Amino acid sequence: MLINSIKTGFKKGLETTWMLGKIIIPVYFIITILKHTVIINWIADAFRPIMALFNLSGEAAIVLVLGNVLNLYAAIGAIKAIELSPLEVTVIAMMLSFSHSLLVETAVTKKLGISGFKVVAVRLMLAIASGVILGRLGGLIS
Repeated sequence: MLINSIKTGFKKGLETTWMLGKIIIPVYFIITILKHTVIINWIADAFRPIMALFNLSGEAAIVLVLGNVLNLYAAIGAIKAIELSPLEVTVIAMMLSFSHSLLVETAVTKKLGISGFKVVAVRLMLAIASGVILGRLGGLIS
């Protein structure tokens, strides 16, 4: 009985690792490759003023977009590739806790009969408010 539980747990752990690896590893490599081109600099320069509201670097916009459009695991791969500061990771984590996977989760809420627009608006407002507050507080402390 114990052996069967261990086998099942090990198998499920490998399946989960494979599922997450299929997302995290490609994103990590793509972002790492892009870091060696001018593309990351263009993105960072374009989004630096907006990201400054959250005390984030311009590159953090990539993580936020991936987390909001795809999922949290894509954001994790990008965070590792971009090498953000602990404060930046904390601010992004807080923001994405409210607004991750917007496309998929909005489709689910619409099937439940809830307004997709209202759900996205509330989630984005919470993400923005928490990002501004935590980014500013973190900036004062560090």
